[in-house]
Amino acid sequence: MDKFPPPVDNADLRVLIIDNQSLVHDQIIHALREVGITKVSCALNAYHALRECDNQQFDFVLIAFNISHDKDGFHLFEELKHHQHITDKTTVIFLSAETSHELVNCIVELQPDDFWVKPLDRKRIESRLHYLISIRRKLHKLLHCLHQRDYAAAIYYAERHLNDLQMQEFHPRLKRTIGECLMALREFDQAEQHYLNVSEQCDHAWVHVGLAKSLFRQKKAEAGEALVEDLLERDDTRFQVLDLMAQFYLEQEAYDKAYEKIKQASSLAPRNIERNRRLWDLARLNRDRHGQLKAVQNMARFAKNSIHDSPELTLNVIRSTLDLATSLSQDEADQLIKRADYDMTQLRSKKGVGRELSDQLDVIRARMLCISNQKRDAEAIMQAKRPDLNGLSMEDNLDKMKAFHELGMKEHCLSLLDKIRQQIEGDTFSSHVVDEYLKQEEIERRDISFTTKELKEMAAVNYKENRMMPAYNNLRQALQLSPDNRQIALSLLKVLTQLNKKDLLNEEQVETMYRAARALSGDTLPASQVQKRDQYFTVLNIDQESLRVPADM
Repeated sequence: MDKFPPPVDNADLRVLIIDNQSLVHDQIIHALREVGITKVSCALNAYHALRECDNQQFDFVLIAFNISHDKDGFHLFEELKHHQHITDKTTVIFLSAETSHELVNCIVELQPDDFWVKPLDRKRIESRLHYLISIRRKLHKLLHCLHQRDYAAAIYYAERHLNDLQMQEFHPRLKRTIGECLMALREFDQAEQHYLNVSEQCDHAWVHVGLAKSLFRQKKAEAGEALVEDLLERDDTRFQVLDLMAQFYLEQEAYDKAYEKIKQASSLAPRNIERNRRLWDLARLNRDRHGQLKAVQNMARFAKNSIHDSPELTLNVIRSTLDLATSLSQDEADQLIKRADYDMTQLRSKKGVGRELSDQLDVIRARMLCISNQKRDAEAIMQAKRPDLNGLSMEDNLDKMKAFHELGMKEHCLSLLDKIRQQIEGDTFSSHVVDEYLKQEEIERRDISFTTKELKEMAAVNYKENRMMPAYNNLRQALQLSPDNRQIALSLLKVLTQLNKKDLLNEEQVETMYRAARALSGDTLPASQVQKRDQYFTVLNIDQESLRVPADM
């Protein structure tokens, strides 16, 4: 008993209210006084809130999502946790007038203790405060064990409380805690049985998600997939299940499936920077340049004024813009280069950034010149660069490697690629995925000497001159670099129809034909492309039904 500190009396509880509306402060302060809490501090914005937290530790923190112009509540919550102003002992309440699925999903990920919808109701505030305070008091030993990461002891106290009829209102919370503790202890078989037992008594989302998680952790994929198929139809479980499935496919190294699931999860909760980072890595691995750009744009947008904000995010947006430009026509590429040039000018104008990032900006400038067919000027910049890491980040060095490749400096490109692979050694998610990405890069940089745009231009010339095999090889390599580019896929089928007239297609050409056909098998093609696709499918005897892949959950 001596090891447990006593619970804090109501009169000694310290509360911080963070909201840009004074009226909200007044409502909550009055409700707090009704339950005997008088040590209350108020902040109208994030800066003020951080100052208050520097001066003292709070037991309750109430955070409004909209706290004016400096930060939103989501970012402030992350920052307060990062600086240990919010710990496992802190009761956190989120306040918001907005209740969109996207915002609610984002807030649920942060796991606050409660979520109050504005406009606030005085009686409901008092009722919820009584409940939250009673949790702190009646579950004091359990919460202390959780804070100490003593999960076995936490299970012991949770089970004792379940046998107490006076604790009945807390039973759902206690059962959820037991399941989470069993998962933390890696007792997955016991967790499965626990969730099965609870599922017979209630239909809460956390029960089904916990059961699915315990099944996947035991490698019971078939049972887990059967369960999540139903859960994806439920609004209250869809987001968590998508995240769970993405993680499962990542562990199975099924990166294409993981990418589809994480894209869907990100659309439901777009503010999570770490998920967007994973989305970016998987977009690169799956050669989705549009998805790659969208992911880094989301990272830069949602990280603004947060602890994640940095000039490197803007650099990565510019780099992804250029990556996309290398796969498009010259007119389309020129539009993207204008956008990248504007972003780079804005970045250079920030105090100190131009000097600090001068090497990185030089490489970006060289890539922009190269894509604009000003290769001599680009070469003049890159001739001064060596294929060394030079203490730069992996993203900086990847960009330099691409610049060498785009200028035909193959030895420099491959030398730097070898060094980058050593740079990312580790056992993290990012290291695994980026290592797979670099393996692809190595194969393609050794075998393919041109960008997608250059290969498309070469193919057009070869086709015009009736050189079908060179045109085919150009487009085959272009599709390898940009597997989802429908225009390349159409052009490839067009060339294959000509080759098929002269001789039967060989095994490698048939495989390439089906790869191009799959890129065109969706339902979102423009009418003009649908007509051409169907024409080529008929000539090449491609059965559309054979291209359909059964949906997995």
